[in-house]
Amino acid sequence: MTVTPASKKSGTARTKRRGLTIPRVFSTAGTHPYDEVEWERRDVVQTNWRTGETVFEQKGVEFPSTWSVNATTIVTTKYFRGALGTEAREQSLKQVIDRVVRTYTAAGKENGYFATDADAQVFSDELTWLLLHQVFAFNSPVWFNVGTESPQQVSACFILSVDDTMDSILNWYREEGLIFKGGSGAGLNLSRIRSSKELLSSGGNASGPVSFMRGADASAGTIKSGGATRRAAKMVVLDVDHPDIEEFVETKAREEDKIRALRAAGFDMDLGGRDITSVQYQNANNSVRVSDEFMRAVEAGGTFGLKARQDGRVIETVDAKDLFRKIAKAAWECADPGLQYDDTINDWHTSPESGRITASNPCSEYLHLDNSSCNLASLNLMKFLRDDDTFDVERFVAAVELVITAMDISICFADFPTEAIAETTRAYRQLGIGYANLGALLMATGHGYDSDGGRSLAASITSLMTASAYRRSAELAAALGAYDGYARNAAGHQRVMRKHAAANDDLRTVNTMDAAIHAAASREWQAGNTLGTEHGWRNAQASLLAPTGTIGFMMDCDTTGIEPDFSLVKFKKLVGGGSMQIVNNTVPRALRRFGYTEETIEAIVEHIAEHGHVVDAPGLRPEHYEVFDTAMGVRSIAPMGHVNMMAAVQPFLSGAISKTVNLPESATVEDIEQVYLEGWKLGLKALAVYRDNCKVGQPLSTGKSAQGTADAGAAAASSAQASSGAPAVAPQPATDGPPRAARKRLPKQRPSVTTSFMVGGAEGYLTAGSYPDDGLGEIFLRLGKQGSTLAGVMDAFSIAISIGLQHGVPLEIFVQKFTNLRFEPAGMTDDPDVRMAQSIMDYVFRRLALDHLPFETRSEMGIFTTAERARYAETGSYAPAEDDLADLNELMDEDGADGSGTPSPTAGAAGAAATAAPSSAGTTPAEPAPAPTPPARPHSSAELLELQQGQRADAPLCMSCGIKMRPSGSCYVCEGCGSTSGCS
Repeated sequence: MTVTPASKKSGTARTKRRGLTIPRVFSTAGTHPYDEVEWERRDVVQTNWRTGETVFEQKGVEFPSTWSVNATTIVTTKYFRGALGTEAREQSLKQVIDRVVRTYTAAGKENGYFATDADAQVFSDELTWLLLHQVFAFNSPVWFNVGTESPQQVSACFILSVDDTMDSILNWYREEGLIFKGGSGAGLNLSRIRSSKELLSSGGNASGPVSFMRGADASAGTIKSGGATRRAAKMVVLDVDHPDIEEFVETKAREEDKIRALRAAGFDMDLGGRDITSVQYQNANNSVRVSDEFMRAVEAGGTFGLKARQDGRVIETVDAKDLFRKIAKAAWECADPGLQYDDTINDWHTSPESGRITASNPCSEYLHLDNSSCNLASLNLMKFLRDDDTFDVERFVAAVELVITAMDISICFADFPTEAIAETTRAYRQLGIGYANLGALLMATGHGYDSDGGRSLAASITSLMTASAYRRSAELAAALGAYDGYARNAAGHQRVMRKHAAANDDLRTVNTMDAAIHAAASREWQAGNTLGTEHGWRNAQASLLAPTGTIGFMMDCDTTGIEPDFSLVKFKKLVGGGSMQIVNNTVPRALRRFGYTEETIEAIVEHIAEHGHVVDAPGLRPEHYEVFDTAMGVRSIAPMGHVNMMAAVQPFLSGAISKTVNLPESATVEDIEQVYLEGWKLGLKALAVYRDNCKVGQPLSTGKSAQGTADAGAAAASSAQASSGAPAVAPQPATDGPPRAARKRLPKQRPSVTTSFMVGGAEGYLTAGSYPDDGLGEIFLRLGKQGSTLAGVMDAFSIAISIGLQHGVPLEIFVQKFTNLRFEPAGMTDDPDVRMAQSIMDYVFRRLALDHLPFETRSEMGIFTTAERARYAETGSYAPAEDDLADLNELMDEDGADGSGTPSPTAGAAGAAATAAPSSAGTTPAEPAPAPTPPARPHSSAELLELQQGQRADAPLCMSCGIKMRPSGSCYVCEGCGSTSGCS
């Protein structure tokens, strides 16, 4: 059902006002924004690499050449409308932007937003320019629905209401289903429902809210929202004084125990597995709404009363600290529940006379009245960083003005899933402007995420954004009228505006960059509050920080929402297929800001490419390490670093922040208690935590951890089947061990290359012999004098490696194992492609990788030639041009290389003699056995981090393309296809 009542054009069209004059800031008069960029055609093919299945294919789509392959894929697969293979299918980004911008512009003209038709044209040009250049993006429902024949649902976030009646409860199920179907998420508070400890009018006991959660969870699990862009997303909230609070707190933790038991018994309990549907409460985020009274009782070690829903009498008294411990323990076990701080939320409520804020959307960033919605949009902060590392305040303010105007226009034409939501949204016109790429901006400007300077800059930008948004809202009110609910809530709204301005006054800046932004924010707050006091505001809410998962990748952002950088090395898709790893472009920019020489920058970037972190990077001063701290891996940001960043920006947001505070697997229940307590003290509105590896109901990436889990599960299953009656797992055939590999001998004459080298003053020779048509087959190392112990060890090592190669062990396995080994001699080399080596072995296998492995394989390991590193410094890409790459592949084919061989081996007597020892061992030739399976190559930044640093990125696998996802706000996002685990 879609509600489109006659009163849809609330307040905007019923009185003719003067409209707005739209300044031209970004676009060029007389030139269409499309004519300013270079366009190209691309083929988009999306496969699930684990199954080999092609899940999407559309050829010849048109995008600007500056858009990444990843952004192209995400927009094509998620936002192009029309059936594949038909003329109705969109083929170009121009069509997507046009259908959205034309709808917004037409609605703005119809509802009196523009002073003249010329202003409407400027609005259209400016909006097109911003979207085309990835300066901002609307939330996903806009791209799904606007300008199509579907209902024009523009909101990503909904808050529902449920009362203590069966009709209301069943209506809750229905309304959630409609919202999920439209590609959005919903949240609600169940605290009005009587507890299981209270009586019904008939005399029997009530079921309680937890029992009704089962039905809603099952309903959500059957609905794929947003046309397969993400699963159903929902939030369930219960007040801490509800008598069923302990049952609510423990629901998901108990289900995690069930998942472990069923997995051990051989059932498929992975996310999306056929047996996971038997587990309940998995489709919602759970949060406890805590009051200041409760938190003070926790601090004091006092008691707290649980109250009946109908008359408010205390029916049970509990130990507050004990209940708080149970909340933290459940979160330690399964990441739920999170906390929402009720008194803080309502102290910042702009519409208190219309009712309390009781719930949130699924990711806890939208907080307002029941039966309301909020449409979101996010700015790409890196687009406002000038080449001289100053922040373009004027263009940022202009972008906020335009985006807020467009978002408010959308309420005029938007459709809503229920009449109640339609009425509330049109009466309060809640908006949610936010940003992405904060982590990248901080790094690029030399600010540590967990530093006073980083927090000051983030707070200043957030204050400027919200101040500019509310100032524009006041201008819209002057031109078109305040929101309908403003008159009733004028005093409350003005009080909150003064609180924002006072928080801005209390903000202490650290350097000139944030001081300039803060000064602009102060001017905006003063101007906006003066205008708002006279005319009111057009919008009850203006800002929040969403996870920006899919739209963050659409804008080619390195970081999502308020998050720090996930890792310093990213996995990048290449035009025409293939992929490579790259070090974030913000890293060399930050190093230049600190004054490092280009040679030192190159060495540091190479170190990061190899290791994934900056520890012990050559020439990098330890005091600069914090700038390159990340969410995962070595030098990951401490939990309180995340909490403190949230606290820095929270006073400058109408809503809250979608963010999960990650804790290491070793964290204790007490650590989670401390995070939750500090979040309350620091004035956060909502907070969620995640302890690494606490959840088991998700697929693991391939690797040792996954294999270990599988082995453990198989062992547990064998012991459990006899007593459980579970389906038997098919027994494995008995064998005496894995099949024995057969050796493939080298011919008597074979091409070889001898390389002289020097590492840390030690001289040596490396000879590599190849099969004429099948890659590297032997090596020989000579160090020290003939007959010495070192020479003998090197001879033995050479024979071992050579026999391994001849028995099918891929060279890349040896490269992974022997690079980065540290021992003397080490240091400078005389090889221009490998300037520093941590040992002889480190050098030898880097040299072999450069000579015998293809570019794509080497790039995944961070091994590059001097020419490739120079290319990166000039173009931001290690990869050669497509034509050069094609020529290189052709050359390798002509030379008989198959991807593991040398492009142009040369024969020599010295080489043949040197390699005689390794090739002379063995017995009669045999049919070669299948080669050992090489280690799984990474397909995402999360998998790359696991490979480089040996640390598990605890995240689910994408159900569309099979790669490991990465955290984004309170959920996960796939950087391969843009799918999310629940947030827009």
